[in-house]
Amino acid sequence: MAARPTWQGHLKLSLVTCPVAMYTATSSRSHVSFHLINPETNNRIRMVPTDPDTGPVERSDLVKGYEVSKDEYVLFDDEDFDKVRIESTRTLSIDEFVDVEDIDRLYWDDPFYIVPEKGVGTDAFAVIREAMRSAGKIALGCLVLRGRERQIALEVRGKGMVAWSLRAHEEVRDANDFFDEIPDVEADADMVDIAERLIAQKEADFDPSQFRDRYDEALREMVKAKQKGGEGLVEAPEPEDTNVIDLMAALRNSLKGSASGGGAKKAPAKKAAPKKTAAKKPAAKKTPPKKAPARKKAA
Repeated sequence: MAARPTWQGHLKLSLVTCPVAMYTATSSRSHVSFHLINPETNNRIRMVPTDPDTGPVERSDLVKGYEVSKDEYVLFDDEDFDKVRIESTRTLSIDEFVDVEDIDRLYWDDPFYIVPEKGVGTDAFAVIREAMRSAGKIALGCLVLRGRERQIALEVRGKGMVAWSLRAHEEVRDANDFFDEIPDVEADADMVDIAERLIAQKEADFDPSQFRDRYDEALREMVKAKQKGGEGLVEAPEPEDTNVIDLMAALRNSLKGSASGGGAKKAPAKKAAPKKTAAKKPAAKKTPPKKAPARKKAA
């Protein structure tokens, strides 16, 4: 099934514009997700909007309210929000160009793919794309996205573009509020030298295909175990805090351990934590997992 665009509008560079569509670049569908179940009935819990005076209400009948004072609200429906239209609601206008190094990584947020709509917009999109590629910089603009106007960073990638939403300045906390309390400690030069050699032995090329969510995998193993009527456990011992007295020895042992692995540049992939399965219960006591009853259609 083709992905649905997150946003549709126009990309604009000065007097050149073209219709584009924006798609979320990431997906979380593969993650294990859970529902809330009442263990007494095995029924899935439904979150029903409820009025404290009249009881349950239909979600489609509700409107949004902005609290201006205690228990006093200004109400808004969908038509009200449709009236709030500024240029960035339907137009991503490129305002300026900056070097990618100028943007602190703390501000980078979610990535989106931008593609031209089929038809007359393709040529104009190619013009903007190639001009940006030639400039070798990141384009900045604004866009109304998910109910907020966000600053957007655009970069050329292949035949398309990637748009990154950027966090607002007030959303990023000042690092000094957290780092100022770290005590000033002068690191031992010999220990730093050993640590640098340890880092050099573990150098590797960035390969995201090697990354995997081991916690998600452990959850899936537990799901399989419970389906079979057992209990799945995944254990990982918690590392002990480094003893300052033995720090030099720990560094040297780490260096020897890395060197004994063949001296390869790339660090070997970490193995998943061993799985331990609980002992099976006697057959007389084993009961199959309960299944939630089929949901009845509302009258």
